[in-house]
Amino acid sequence: MTIDTTVRIDGRALIDGDRVGAASGETFVTINPATGAALAEVAKSGLADVDRAVAAARAAYDSRVWSGLGAADRGAVLHRLAELIERDAEELALLESLDMGKPLSQTRAVDVPGTAATFRWYGELADKLTDEVPATPPGSTAIVSRVALGVVAAIVPWNYPLDIAAWKLAPALVAGNSVVLKPAETTSLTALRLGELALEAGLPAGVLNVVPGPGSVIGRALGLHPDVDALTFTGSTAVAKKLMTYAGESNLKRLSLEAGGKSSNLIFADTEDLALAAEKAAFGAFYNQGEVCSANSRIFVERPVYDEFVGLLADAAQAYRSGDPLDPASGNGALISGAHADDVAAAIETAARDGELIGGERHQRGDSSAFIDPAIVAGLPLSHPLHRDEIFGPLVVVQAFDHEDDAVHAANATDYGLAASVWTSSLSRAHRVSDRLVAGTVSVNTVDALGSTTPFGGFKQSGFGRDLSRHAIDNYVGLKTTWFQHD
Repeated sequence: MTIDTTVRIDGRALIDGDRVGAASGETFVTINPATGAALAEVAKSGLADVDRAVAAARAAYDSRVWSGLGAADRGAVLHRLAELIERDAEELALLESLDMGKPLSQTRAVDVPGTAATFRWYGELADKLTDEVPATPPGSTAIVSRVALGVVAAIVPWNYPLDIAAWKLAPALVAGNSVVLKPAETTSLTALRLGELALEAGLPAGVLNVVPGPGSVIGRALGLHPDVDALTFTGSTAVAKKLMTYAGESNLKRLSLEAGGKSSNLIFADTEDLALAAEKAAFGAFYNQGEVCSANSRIFVERPVYDEFVGLLADAAQAYRSGDPLDPASGNGALISGAHADDVAAAIETAARDGELIGGERHQRGDSSAFIDPAIVAGLPLSHPLHRDEIFGPLVVVQAFDHEDDAVHAANATDYGLAASVWTSSLSRAHRVSDRLVAGTVSVNTVDALGSTTPFGGFKQSGFGRDLSRHAIDNYVGLKTTWFQHD
């Protein structure tokens, strides 16, 4: 079947309801990583554009055109946006695949439906965020309200451009805030289209602004901007630390930071279905080219089943061999860029030098060399950099353990604390081990469990704050107490 790759692309920024070029007139070219070909010219926003976007967001917030609406009315707009995303699902799925390199089959089945579901879920939540009336002394009444913070800056990554934009936008908007969205420079196209759909859904001009451009300029400007009240971010720990500095140097803006991970998968010998555990482990390590912050990139296997599991994992990894993202048979597509593929290939070379490597072949397809097959490496000490550093590619480290305490120690021996998985047929062990793992999400007899109703985020250098669920609202509201003294 031939796929029509003709899609309308408008690379201009969205500010105050209008599609506009950068004030400087500058643009940059976004590349299809699977072909190396140019996709579109995109506005290279600068400081003047950030100032204009923040001013538009502030004016919209202060006018109460959005923040003053009833909660149910705001929820209705989010419901309408979800419907429009579903209406244009094929366009968005194709844009996401072309811009990011992941398989079209996955953007159709996961990314776009997930984006719509997030907006719909928060639309439904809107009128259920009720005030509290706590106990107070006789003759008085107090109301505790969740009030919007004002202007929110949202900086999102390139691995799930649409999904994670929705994770930030939906709770921020439903709470009554205005938002300036900064997509990753390499994957701006679906964020810009999402902004258009939000206007069509009835979101007032200025409530959502989208400014594409280099993170070193736009991210820094948003972090330092005195009229940004809160900033939410998903990306690297290094950038998260810079944003903390910017917030401290400016106005102590509220921060929520999801800063990556080095997640573990613990396989105990009493696992009921070892083949299923291996199949899910391959998914947890290699799905989306391994470009997932919560990827289970370290697997610790109890020694009696270690050899069998590694063999099963090698077989399961074949489902994630790299290929043309537009080919339905491709398990994985291209990494985000040739430069990133170089970094991943260097890590695989280190794995081959210092350990026992299975797979990890790199392929050239046309003008692109961003295709790398799953790599499994064994025989590395816990102190090795591949056990510690986030590679963000299809590389997993496998190691045997003898005792439960050893597995827990190894899993926690990282600067991160985002996610973990535990495979066992013992319910008591599942509870015991899960309780000891330093991770924001622990999946038992599955991997990378996620849903709109449960919070997602981590501990240690994986950051703070939570995406998804009712708890994400806390990133974007303040608690306001109003006391009434009765006569």
